[in-house]
Amino acid sequence: MAADTVASWPARIWAAIGGGLITLIGVILLGGGGYLIFLGGSPYYLFAGAAIIGSGVMLIRRHPGAGLVYAAVLAATLGWALWEASGFQFWPLLPRLFAPAVLGLFMLLIIPTAPKGRMRDQSLMAVGALSILAIGALGASLPATFTWGQAMIPAQVRPNAPVAEQASDWRSYGRDSGGSRYAPVDQINRENVDELKVAWTFRTGEAVHRGNQDQNTPQMVGDTVYVCTPTNVVIAVDADTGKEKWRHDPKVKPFFWNRCRGVGYWDGTKTKLAVPSAPAAVAAATPPAKGAAPASKAAPVSKAEPASKAAPAPKAKAPEKAAAPPKLVTTPAPSPPAAPAVQVAAAPPAGPPACRKRILSSTINAQLFALDADTGQRCPGFGKDGVVDLTVGIGPIKRGFYFQTSMPMVAGDVVIIGGWVADNQELQEPSGVVRAFDVRTGELAWAWDAGNPAITKLPPEGQTYSRGTPNMWSTPAYDPDLNLVYLPIGNATPDYWGSHRSKASETYSSSVVALDASTGRERWRFQTVHHDVWDYDVPSQPMLIDFPIKGGSAPALVQLTKRGQIFVLDRRDGKPLTRVVEVGVPQGPQPGEWLSPTQPYSVDMPAIGVERLTEQKMWGATPLDQLYCRIAFLRTRYDGDFTPPGSPGKPSLQFPGNAGGMNWGSGAFDPRRGLLIVSDVRMPQTVALKKSDQKELAVTLMKDRPPESAKAIPYKADNKWMLSPLFAPCLQPPHGMLTAIDVKTRQIVWQVPAGTAEAQAPLGLKSHLPIPIGTLSIGGPITTAGGVTFRAASTDPYLRAYDNATGALLWQGRLPVAAAGTPMTYTSPKTGKQYVVVVAGGDRVRGAGAAKAPKADYVIAYALK
Repeated sequence: MAADTVASWPARIWAAIGGGLITLIGVILLGGGGYLIFLGGSPYYLFAGAAIIGSGVMLIRRHPGAGLVYAAVLAATLGWALWEASGFQFWPLLPRLFAPAVLGLFMLLIIPTAPKGRMRDQSLMAVGALSILAIGALGASLPATFTWGQAMIPAQVRPNAPVAEQASDWRSYGRDSGGSRYAPVDQINRENVDELKVAWTFRTGEAVHRGNQDQNTPQMVGDTVYVCTPTNVVIAVDADTGKEKWRHDPKVKPFFWNRCRGVGYWDGTKTKLAVPSAPAAVAAATPPAKGAAPASKAAPVSKAEPASKAAPAPKAKAPEKAAAPPKLVTTPAPSPPAAPAVQVAAAPPAGPPACRKRILSSTINAQLFALDADTGQRCPGFGKDGVVDLTVGIGPIKRGFYFQTSMPMVAGDVVIIGGWVADNQELQEPSGVVRAFDVRTGELAWAWDAGNPAITKLPPEGQTYSRGTPNMWSTPAYDPDLNLVYLPIGNATPDYWGSHRSKASETYSSSVVALDASTGRERWRFQTVHHDVWDYDVPSQPMLIDFPIKGGSAPALVQLTKRGQIFVLDRRDGKPLTRVVEVGVPQGPQPGEWLSPTQPYSVDMPAIGVERLTEQKMWGATPLDQLYCRIAFLRTRYDGDFTPPGSPGKPSLQFPGNAGGMNWGSGAFDPRRGLLIVSDVRMPQTVALKKSDQKELAVTLMKDRPPESAKAIPYKADNKWMLSPLFAPCLQPPHGMLTAIDVKTRQIVWQVPAGTAEAQAPLGLKSHLPIPIGTLSIGGPITTAGGVTFRAASTDPYLRAYDNATGALLWQGRLPVAAAGTPMTYTSPKTGKQYVVVVAGGDRVRGAGAAKAPKADYVIAYALK
């Protein structure tokens, strides 16, 4: 007897440790589950916690029936999980089943400490079988994630669709001034895209700064690719070899928000600019030469003239056959070349006059400069020594409060530019003025000041442009035929409080505004959010397409929004081409604030990523942090769209969050199939307004910037992504999707998750699991006549190619680091080879379960073998 007692001590200690751990888990579930019921939530956690406590205590006492109790928990959990997840869906099932199954397998190591007997054997069998069954249910749900959202009926090429062209450049942010992101080339297509290989790799040599994110989309004209770095170094490389031709370094001092999304290009030898379009496209017009009368004037809003007649549609190719289910090919990441030594621009050679072709670029210290596109030398006749000071007329500016991040828009012989204004810092921040400068001289051509339309150029002596007005920080679109430029306007500062706003701010905040490109005078405007206190500014470049309507087509502007709403407007007069309805929204603002009783909804177009949140959609890595997220959800104020900003005691839940919906990456349009292709973000955030301390920053996003005093902000906004204690998103996947919409039927054709879980795991680790999950991303897609959509900008490091017809993933190329921006494509005029180029500089991730993103300086071109 004494020997048996001595021999049992290790077993007793092990049972006490293991049983104690399981009991502790049960206590957490019981306590949290009770609170969840108090909040009106699911009773599962309470009952599961009570049963797990019982099982844990039985393990401590080495009772042979402990496993039977836990097996009952597993059986109930399996049924509950399948019910809540609406069947075999991998990501919703993962936190509900995986950890309980692992805990069951752990119990198999403890149950043998109980006395031998039939009950102990039954416990082992029951726990083992149900744990394996739970894991099997997860496994059974896994294959569906790889065909998630793909179209069963492929989208077909439309009759009279435009044919592919042999040569193609990419001279604007969206390839053309209308932001289509469509390349009419098909050398790379659905049948051969899996043969893509790295053609060349270029390193910019950009030093890694904390505030850097490389969001650049390169431009390509002739035989040269133009790249800009986060600190505004402009580099020209050979389009076929990636060899550096020249670079220009403006030597700006980096700080907390370093970006350069692209450069503008002006060709003084060819003034014809075009907006590529669908079969019924409006023909491009030649802008007037400087000082000459315009070729055509845009019609006034009240008397809109029809667009010019479409050119005869080219003979269509035979309809494409639906592609067979593809075999995914992954191209490995290129071997990194050494970063290049910094070069200076060569002196211009003798020959044609300098600066007949120009690169226009801005800086993060608010300068606009012009370079000779062939040599990289500054154009001496532009501004002062090739530079225009964009702070002139703005008034006092604190460091980091006003600068440029997006590509300037070249519209005829002017370059149009807005500015980034610091969010939520103070009242009366720098003006949101939009200005146009002569591309030859740098002279101010016009200014659009939302707060004072009387100011059409520089403000009068002693005055400034209107402070605190909504700004245009993104890229506009330009229609040369109508001679209109379309501005995507942000919301007024501060983002989450608006009781002080002026009439002008209320009128123009979160709007699309059309201006005469020659004069800067307003032609029409359309507001996407009234009295915006949700940071729902308009970040996406407007897309100019021909939109099918009854009896033909109309020149349209498609505006993507952070709200997930897609507005389709007649770009001649701003009138909706699809129904827009004012819908009542939640009320009840903080004291001193007011809200609009209604908001505009585009009811005839699909809304992307806006499904109403529920407790059941709360997620996490385990049942414990999923419970935390469910409690957090029920503790917030959530009334659906436009829930007013909350308070510290009762935060509000905002979904879509202030990252979108759709963001600055914008969308792409395939005119051959009539597909609008968009990328979105699905990440809710909590918002709490609290009394502002004059010395505090107004929002945590700006914590990387040296502190500045908050000037007369009544409230500061504490807005956070909704994450679990393990830094897993509180909303179940997907967190980012790629969607194709048929613009004729106005229905979603396919919708697939963009990105895998490879770089995501709890606690900021990497799972290395290539399972589609749909990751956070801001950069956008591009599409081609070859029926392929290219996209990067996920947290995992890949450039991917999707079938336009079905959404199926056709190919992926591994990058050294993740990309943040939008790719581009072109055909070399020398070799006739089509390239796809992406800048891989590392993703910017603020939690959300993704590993901390490394930074780099790669520009990578892919081509067929």
